[in-house]
Amino acid sequence: MVETVQWTADGVVLIDQTRLPREIEYVTCKTYQEVAVAIKDMIVRGAPAIGVTAAMGVALGMLHSDGADPDAEIERIIDTLARTRPTAVNLFWALDRMRVVYLSVKGRPITDIRQRLVDEAVLIKAEDIAINEAMGQHGAALVPNGRTVLTHCNAGALATAGYGTALGVIRAAVASGKQIDVFADETRPFLQGARLTAWELQQDGIPVTLITDNMAGHFMKTGRIGCVVVGADRIAANGDVANKIGTYSVAVLAKENGVPFYVAAPISTIDLKLASGDEIPIEERAASEVTRVGGVEVAPDGIAVANPAFDVTPHRYVTGIITERGVARAPYTESLATLVNQPAT
Repeated sequence: MVETVQWTADGVVLIDQTRLPREIEYVTCKTYQEVAVAIKDMIVRGAPAIGVTAAMGVALGMLHSDGADPDAEIERIIDTLARTRPTAVNLFWALDRMRVVYLSVKGRPITDIRQRLVDEAVLIKAEDIAINEAMGQHGAALVPNGRTVLTHCNAGALATAGYGTALGVIRAAVASGKQIDVFADETRPFLQGARLTAWELQQDGIPVTLITDNMAGHFMKTGRIGCVVVGADRIAANGDVANKIGTYSVAVLAKENGVPFYVAAPISTIDLKLASGDEIPIEERAASEVTRVGGVEVAPDGIAVANPAFDVTPHRYVTGIITERGVARAPYTESLATLVNQPAT
């Protein structure tokens, strides 16, 4: 399985997801500024992977700081990383966690501070993999045997430190002996489904069929789809889910056709500070992502473009939210709060 993000003596090493599947190329970020660019430019993407990478960016920044004013230095690093992508709450969760660690060792020799931050970033990565595997175990039972699973965008090993959230559920279902296959939406405009999900599942030998985004309703109506499993970038207290643009449409189609719609996401993706999805900030990305496909212009010059990277699926369309601590079901204001406040094991 591909390693999305690595901490090395040379810096933070990332697989360049903008080049997949045609090229497998790694980028080494030697400064926290380079880590910020990698997040913003989607060299690394996926909410959990962004969180792990940001934590490593903080450690890297402090490792190369002059140590003259560590309070100011860490805030400057955190602020730079926080301004990369606004929707995925895992980014801010990881940055807050690194700040708390810094405050716990503040005043110690700078070498001790640096080592503690490095250790925490590496721990966050290890925890993410374990969390995804636990999530897979909770979700595998929900996947119907002998049916097709539909997924949207990429919520696999590439979107995490390893194993995956939605694809982790699929991997665990296959490992349990279930005979399933996967339909992957292409996920325009950045084609994470076509470029990343299809490639990941091929690498694992899991049967996968690529479809365009506007084919999902057709296949649900035929009865081919047994369930939908997607990831998430932020989940509000009431169970509203922000995920890659197009997820809302899939959820509505699933409801219409009686297909269970599951969201797989770690506890760190749940933002109880937000009452509903209306409060989730939605990132707007460059027009060129829509007007070009593979670098080729497919739209008239000067055309106006709207390109929100995410949409919000209201909780009424969500059958269950799969976490490492169990599966939340409606009413989500109660079940999510219970899971978030449950002591970690």
